[in-house]
Amino acid sequence: MSRFFLGVDVGTTSLKVAVIDEDAKVIGMSSNKYTLITPDQKSVQIDAESMWNAFVTCVRLLGEGMEIDLGKIAGISISSLCPGLIALGENGEVLVDPIIYSDRRSTEEAEDILEAAGAETLFELTANSSMAGAFSGSSMLWIKRHLPDAYAKTRYFGHLNTFLANRMTGEFAIDYSNASYTNLFETTGGKKWSEYLCDRIGIDSRKLPPLMDSTEVVGQLIEEELIALGIPKGTPVAIGGADTPCATLAAGVTRAGDVCESVGTTDVLTVCIEKPVFDKGFINRCHVVPGTWIYQGAMSFTGAANEWFLNQFYQDFFEEAGNLGEAFRRVNHEAELANPGCDGVVFLPYMLGERSPIWDPYARGVFFGVSLQTTRREMNRAVLEGCGYGLRQLSGIAERITGVPIRKFSSIGGGAKSDVWAQIKADITGKEIEVLDMSDMAPVGAALLGGVGAGVFRDVYDASDRVEKKIYKVFKPNHEHDHIYETRFETYIKLYPALKDIFKSNLL
Repeated sequence: MSRFFLGVDVGTTSLKVAVIDEDAKVIGMSSNKYTLITPDQKSVQIDAESMWNAFVTCVRLLGEGMEIDLGKIAGISISSLCPGLIALGENGEVLVDPIIYSDRRSTEEAEDILEAAGAETLFELTANSSMAGAFSGSSMLWIKRHLPDAYAKTRYFGHLNTFLANRMTGEFAIDYSNASYTNLFETTGGKKWSEYLCDRIGIDSRKLPPLMDSTEVVGQLIEEELIALGIPKGTPVAIGGADTPCATLAAGVTRAGDVCESVGTTDVLTVCIEKPVFDKGFINRCHVVPGTWIYQGAMSFTGAANEWFLNQFYQDFFEEAGNLGEAFRRVNHEAELANPGCDGVVFLPYMLGERSPIWDPYARGVFFGVSLQTTRREMNRAVLEGCGYGLRQLSGIAERITGVPIRKFSSIGGGAKSDVWAQIKADITGKEIEVLDMSDMAPVGAALLGGVGAGVFRDVYDASDRVEKKIYKVFKPNHEHDHIYETRFETYIKLYPALKDIFKSNLL
């Protein structure tokens, strides 16, 4: 009997579940939205029960709606946005709902972490800095200061895969790719919780869950709702990893020098390495592939900025088009009609702070160079070009560190198939972009980890190699407008340093 593997991926606003077979072919995929808790502009949490219910609904859709035989599932694993910090009690009860990467309540705590640990020491040990939301250590410290009762009752501070694994198995764990985003884990080689950092920052190390490889089995399925839907009791559950590492595993980023861009709410450039040599411009973490690390150039709001602009300035297109696909086609066509370089308009996509490469929670979006001749067409294209300039900046940092030029990279995710956007990015970066014909690769990557954990796939390389990586389209750089893009890129990289102090003073 053929065996199936189930992968769940928790995104920013919704959850997806994929079922694959032993050839890594997708048998079915479902998605469902869950509730975000946003009482003010600084706070962003996931309602944990709503998320769990979305997961159960997705599994039900696959079994009852798509008539997939859930009894064939032989392994389960988890992918999730990162970080998504959750405080769990002794029996797995939710004490604080998951605080995600865009939460900005712990800005003071992030600055205190840098002072207490020392910025250089923190980077030497964790390969990262500290920033509110972007690393969960600041949220742990915020909980300790502002929710002392919850802190006292916390058995483990985990990320989203800790929560889902515990619900399914009753056991606690976190993987190395998630632990890399805590400010408390020795990413650079120790691969253990740092007693030094816990002591300096003030987090009890006993509240940090056991560490595991992404393919390691946390425990066996005991959750009654899932068993009632047909998944066999005792199915092994592997801890999995963060969403970008899982997605890039499915895309084939498994060896040093492999590069991939994932395009969604955020835009992340991922570079696989085998030696832990890091740069402060990137988020740096352990990969789900043992013995490797990844640089992640994570631009937090490029896709979100695009969506914001279209919602604010193109409602007429969406009302007239009749369907979302046609509306986006028209919007992209307008961007294509604007001149490259947008007649001097340059956009900074820092809509609610930014991670790499500037690490500034106070930064905001900026349209620079607007004139009386500027129309929404130029501003539309400028949003897309802003992402291209950011990619060029990040790829330049990666090339400097590794000493190896990036000539091409693959591209995945919901926004990757915008032909106009992909061509703009190819032209600005000067890189060939190979868009893969698969949008939702994170749950597939999670399912692959479940297959390895179940002992069906030999290892992560075997699992990744089984995925059919169809190419949607290849975009080669057109050098006709190199001079214009070079000029605008210089403007782009000068804008943030010029505005840095103003950003902060404007929000105080």
